Amino acid sequence: MGKINWTRVFLGGLLAGVVLNVLGYAAWAIYMRNAWGLELESAGLLISSIVFYFVVGILAIWLYAAIRPRCGAGPKTAVLAGFAFWVLSGLLPAILLAPLGLFSASLLALDSLTYLVMVVVGTVLGAWVYKEES
Repeated sequence: MGKINWTRVFLGGLLAGVVLNVLGYAAWAIYMRNAWGLELESAGLLISSIVFYFVVGILAIWLYAAIRPRCGAGPKTAVLAGFAFWVLSGLLPAILLAPLGLFSASLLALDSLTYLVMVVVGTVLGAWVYKEES
């Protein structure tokens, strides 16, 4: 079992972060803006979401690197890592928010499914950069 190549985790995470930001912006521009409403638009939210998606990308690639020795290298493992990361960072928070009634169930479902696609695609593309050797 090899050691995690932190340089590759960071580089793959940055690529995943770029993908997440592009997909997130596209989803926002196409349909999420109307779903969430204009009150969520602000410069602070934009900057926060950009940073958030880069952190998500790095953490998702770290998870891929951690499970890669057990599950094998490749896109199947990257999809598994992306899905697992989504469960922890997307699905569970949505489930916790649902009973509060702050947002409709359909909005939380739409947002969660959009985030699923973003995280899985970002993880698969970021994992392409990751190698255990330098």
